[in-house]
Amino acid sequence: MKKIFASLIILAAAVMPAQAQCPLTNTAFNAGEKLQYQLYFNWQFVWLKAGTASLEIKEAKYEGHSCLKASLITKGSSRTDKFFMMRDTLDSFFTTELEPLYYRKGAREGKHYYTDEAWYTHHSSAVDVRQLYCREGKEPKKAEQTSTECVFDMVSMMMRARSFDPSDYKEGQRIKFLMADNGRIKEETLIFRGRKNFKMESTGVKYRCLVFSFIERKDKKDKEIVTFYITDDQNHIPVRLDLFLRFGTAKAFLASQTEPRNPQTSIIKK
Repeated sequence: MKKIFASLIILAAAVMPAQAQCPLTNTAFNAGEKLQYQLYFNWQFVWLKAGTASLEIKEAKYEGHSCLKASLITKGSSRTDKFFMMRDTLDSFFTTELEPLYYRKGAREGKHYYTDEAWYTHHSSAVDVRQLYCREGKEPKKAEQTSTECVFDMVSMMMRARSFDPSDYKEGQRIKFLMADNGRIKEETLIFRGRKNFKMESTGVKYRCLVFSFIERKDKKDKEIVTFYITDDQNHIPVRLDLFLRFGTAKAFLASQTEPRNPQTSIIKK
């Protein structure tokens, strides 16, 4: 379950360029946007409502400078709490040009609580990333690294990706990217699966989507972790995720949203 909305964020790498200083014009969203999701879990061939999640963007201040703040909150249902408790709050501050400034995740997943923080300092040809990872009952993990490539946390990565154009991607294409997570900077991999139409059962709305898979490589084999669908328009809103977990399968569906910044040209039928 802990990968559910980390996976929402992974889609960012699908269109990330490899350069250290990465200002980019935001074309996808405005402050005030709010997306809400319903989570479902497959338990012994029955789909159960597993909880909710929300992503909200606001204007903010960081060290006296105007910026944007994205907050992602997930909460498991009382039913799923019986076998796995999930309470996650992720906050990311980033410039209006979509460069990360500060990130914090506070999470209770199962019986464990941990915090994960990252601070970014951008230079002309590199970015310094300072990280602090704290888990109950263990020594804090500290790290300081400098990268000549773009580095993002889970939330700032997703927000940035929404302003890219993946129209030239070919089905089966692999994309490598760097992400700060749990006190480390890790290389991750995405595979572009192509374009598919998807109908939301709850609303009947049909979308034209871009489909990506986040994988882990182990013993020279690919292990699929999540497949996600984002709208094939300038908003690039995640509308569906299929997650393959150790103890079952989970899904997340967009339940409601505020008025998007751009026309929803990906909608085929309402």
